[in-house]
Amino acid sequence: MVKSFMKPILIITYYWPPSGGSGVQRWLKFVKYLPKLGYKPIVLTVDPDHAAYSIIDNSLLDEINHEAEVFYSKSKDPFKWYKKITRKKNIPQAGFAGQKSVGFLEKAMRFIRGNFFIPDARKGWNKYAYKEAKELIKKYNIETFITTSPPHSSQLIGLRLKKEFNLKWVSDLRDPWTDIYYYNDLLHMSYAKKKDLRYEKATLESADEVIVVSLAIKKMFSDKYPGISSNKISVIPNGYDATDFEGISNLKNHSSEKFTISYVGNMSENYPMQSFLRVLNELIINSIGNIMFDITGSVNSSVDQYFKSNNFQESFLFNGYLPHSKAVEKLTYSNVLLLVIPKVKDNKGILTGKLFEYLAAQKPILCIGPVDGDASKIIKECNSGKTFDYDDEKGIKEYLIEVLNKPKSYAFNNEEKIKKYSREELAKTLVSLINK
Repeated sequence: MVKSFMKPILIITYYWPPSGGSGVQRWLKFVKYLPKLGYKPIVLTVDPDHAAYSIIDNSLLDEINHEAEVFYSKSKDPFKWYKKITRKKNIPQAGFAGQKSVGFLEKAMRFIRGNFFIPDARKGWNKYAYKEAKELIKKYNIETFITTSPPHSSQLIGLRLKKEFNLKWVSDLRDPWTDIYYYNDLLHMSYAKKKDLRYEKATLESADEVIVVSLAIKKMFSDKYPGISSNKISVIPNGYDATDFEGISNLKNHSSEKFTISYVGNMSENYPMQSFLRVLNELIINSIGNIMFDITGSVNSSVDQYFKSNNFQESFLFNGYLPHSKAVEKLTYSNVLLLVIPKVKDNKGILTGKLFEYLAAQKPILCIGPVDGDASKIIKECNSGKTFDYDDEKGIKEYLIEVLNKPKSYAFNNEEKIKKYSREELAKTLVSLINK
């Protein structure tokens, strides 16, 4: 029974605990704060037994707000065949991102994915989710529903529901659709591209409100479809949850024997690390500081080989994927947080979820990426670090030495500047959009 003082809202999301990753964090945290703002979340997601997750984080199950009601529907999963054919244990990253060197079998898989699964291979969830969504709309007298993607096939559920019901539809597009940096790697034929573009345009035209995570993505959609009012597209970035840091806030001033540079997230071939690693190598060889490079996440083989072939054996730590709470702890133990924006098309608009947790950790951020990108602007706005171009070894080296020699000068007093990126504040922005 829905409490009388809370208005039900339907949230349709493929990624939900036990899946891990930033897409899960975004809506897990919105759901956490929506009840405080007068909304009861009715979450519709895929049954984990039928899902295709690239990351599992069972610890996130404990973070689901007990005020939310979560419903599951089954799905047809083509990735089980991918794993059988390729004999790989894990499903590929979205769009096979980060895999530049591929053989005939991988190219064939990309071609099949790009031309027979439009918009994506998780569309096997749609018919089951659509049927369940209709029942939930009737049961809870839903007036507003939200679809979030990727996978962008989830937006097709929204298109069908919008046609059948006179409801407000909010479409959350966390990533670009046909302009995503790996799109051309999927080897689409012209008919497939046209079909995908029709889905993208229909979503932007039919949704009552569209949410994106950065100004650059908003501009991209507005320029691409000038007939769609830019007022219809709102920016709600990813953020940080202050409560994630409460139990470990005493670690902010932690000092260890080693000067620790931490990186949290995946590191594919699209993440140019060469300049940073050369600087790190030089500092280690010249014994400038007792440095430890601590990496949490998956690392591509080329970076792994670089470490093994240089002077890093005693100076780096690979943790692999860690539960979110443990990853946050890593941030608080660090002296510098490394953020690398992938060197891909339209990367100025990339705002990864970890950026905001980096801000909340209150440690100097060394960002490598477009110096005029959205991430760089936020780091500068919050006075939380510096951004350097991919090839700026001199600047990267000088910054690291500066922090090494004057760590106390980086005692931050910028809580008010970063507060607007807290999950609670962002949930208020979401509610104002729903009430619009």
